Amino acid sequence: MQRTRRITLGVFAVLVCNFTSLSPAFGQPALPAGTRGGFVTTRDGVRIHYLEAGPRAQAGKAVPILFVPGWTMPAEIWEPQLAYFGKTHRVVAMDPRSQGLSAQTSEANYPEARARDIKAVVDQLKLAPAVLVGWSLAVKELAAYVKQFGCDTVAGLVLVDGAAGLDPQPDLIREVLDRSLQLQRDRPAAAARFVHGMYKKPQAPEYLDRITRASLRTPTNTAIALMLEYVASDFRPDLAKINKPTLIVAAKGPYDYMMEDMHKRIPQSRLEFMDGVGHALFVDDPQRFNALLENFLRTLEPAK
Repeated sequence: MQRTRRITLGVFAVLVCNFTSLSPAFGQPALPAGTRGGFVTTRDGVRIHYLEAGPRAQAGKAVPILFVPGWTMPAEIWEPQLAYFGKTHRVVAMDPRSQGLSAQTSEANYPEARARDIKAVVDQLKLAPAVLVGWSLAVKELAAYVKQFGCDTVAGLVLVDGAAGLDPQPDLIREVLDRSLQLQRDRPAAAARFVHGMYKKPQAPEYLDRITRASLRTPTNTAIALMLEYVASDFRPDLAKINKPTLIVAAKGPYDYMMEDMHKRIPQSRLEFMDGVGHALFVDDPQRFNALLENFLRTLEPAK
């Protein structure tokens, strides 16, 4: 049971959410300090919201960075990275479709479509070549990105505590079905449990409440569809197509073997584990995570 719980809670971040539109009770969230917001529109007419920090035009040799959050999570969860890397880089964090302030749609909530949304952000904001950072569910979406578009627009990839595919064992299937029922029966409670479970370090109650409310913006049926799609699809065979430097960062735990498997499949990859952190490791220990990412960026950028 512990093993299944880590997969469901951790590696592919699956669990919570409701509300099909921006409710007055939720209102418009304030932008994190030092950021500006905007939208791009995809080919199928979906408005994708993003946060941006740092110079609009890329300065010097610093490569742009695009952060993609996991299941039902908003762009603002990358606030520690927006603040830190925005001092030296052009940094963007996006709300995937049906999450955060992006448009909600009952269709095309699967990795290939969401990868096309990532491409729309890269193209319309002129980020290429960019470092793409995907957390949890977004690891699979970045693999789908490479499958469809190759690596011409990519300077490097950072895969954070997520898997490109897994073997659906009976215990896992049962756990996912149980989670689906929980979402339908009491979404707010499920959302709160999920958000609290992402961290090992103490977080302020106001922060946890804010992230929980953001998670609840995703409609329940869409959240379940994303969860089922994550279990069903497998992009592990496509990892060999990655021909750019790749950093894999994960919380140390019983599913290290999944990260090690990705590491073996990606030719130019480096694997780093972090101890004492939860699934949202870049929030639990932003100093350590930022240092790992900063060192990785140095290997991509010419000496100044």
